[in-house]
Order: sequence, then C-alpha cells, then structure tokens
Amino acid sequence: MTEQELQQLVEKISLESFKRPFLHQAVFNRRLKTTGGRYHLNDHHLDFNPLVVEKYGQPELVSVIKHELCHYHLHLTGRGYQHRDADFKKLLAQTGGARYAPPLVEKSYHCYCCEHGHEILRQRKINTKCYVCGICRGVLHYQGLKKRKRK
Repeated sequence: MTEQELQQLVEKISLESFKRPFLHQAVFNRRLKTTGGRYHLNDHHLDFNPLVVEKYGQPELVSVIKHELCHYHLHLTGRGYQHRDADFKKLLAQTGGARYAPPLVEKSYHCYCCEHGHEILRQRKINTKCYVCGICRGVLHYQGLKKRKRK
C-alpha cells in the first residue's frame, strides 16, 4: 500500500465512520516499533506503522485508523481525546476501532531450567551462581533465548 492509498483510505473512513472530513496528512512511519499509529497534537497529522498491514492485513489497519481518527476528531472538537477519557472510549466503541494495537514484535526471553525440570523465562539475563529456582530451590542452568508462545 502506498502513502497516497493510505491517505485516501483515511479520508474515506473519516467520512463514513465519523461524518467529518480528514483535512491533514496520513503517512507511514517505519520508525514506529510497538504502536500501530500515532496522532500528532501540534500539526494534526497521523503516522501509521506499515508492519500492521504487512503482518495483519488491511482489516486491522482500518481498526487502527479508526482509533487514531478518534483522537483526531475529538481533539479538534475540543472534547476528551485521551485514552482514559469517556468521550474517547464512547466514540471508539461506536466506530469499532481497535482499543489496543496488535503485537508487532515478538519478545524473546532468557530461558533457564532447574535440575528438577522447571522452566523459568526472564526478560533479563541472571547470574545462575546467585539465584536458584523459585519453585524448588534447585540449581539453574541457562538454556538460551526462547520466544514465548501466545495463548
């Protein structure tokens, strides 16, 4: 999807879902890592993460666009545009936007196994000479990096 197609899609969704025109710029921003999109308060343009389209397709992008347009339209009309505001939550529910961005990067964890077979996953590497298993007090052995499986 090109940036021109993105701009047209944002304008179309704005008119259909919010009954208001989108008068600013929508662009892809590859520097976004964990968020699906971003609304800029100072100049009112929208940034979107291209990984949303690549990993999840256009339907997920549409829900992220609706989320960012909620911030956009509420801010321009002077109502509560932050995630915690009731106006934002209500408009997001009405339009069917995504409350949270989908996971875009997979985290990897340091895997340790104790002498009794318990597996422990940690974000930071630990010194196995100073720490023991929290379940059985057994000696820990480093297994390497591992990705956690989603439920």
